[in-house]
Amino acid sequence: MYTGSALDFVSVRAILLAMLLAGCAAVPGASESLVGTSWQLVKFQGGDGAVLTPDDRSKYTLAFAADGVVNARIDCNRGRGGWKSAGPSQIEFGPMAITRAMCPPGSLHDQLVKHWPFIRSYTMRDGRLFLALMADGGTYEFEPLR
Repeated sequence: MYTGSALDFVSVRAILLAMLLAGCAAVPGASESLVGTSWQLVKFQGGDGAVLTPDDRSKYTLAFAADGVVNARIDCNRGRGGWKSAGPSQIEFGPMAITRAMCPPGSLHDQLVKHWPFIRSYTMRDGRLFLALMADGGTYEFEPLR
């Protein structure tokens, strides 16, 4: 039988509540360098060396919010989903709710949507964001949104 005081129980409850609230305050493990930033796509470089560039960089954008939401424009569609960073250079995107308009020929929409769940790491270099696919599948290069 537990012989502790009621104060012990209140202290444990306060600690648990504080932990819960702290967990809701920001993206778990989120890198401060991504929170509040917005980017536009420069190019995709495949693991095979093939390079694809968008016809208009402003049609492919990402905006990272502190609450774990990423807003995206992927050519003629818009999306909203979750993101998290479990550690340095690690990133994972959750499912994205996205409009389903048919984009014009030459669009990178279908490829980017297909690759979205397989992005696993990021680096920031020379003011640019690089999102890398797992298994050396390729890298998306983004520049700050102007």
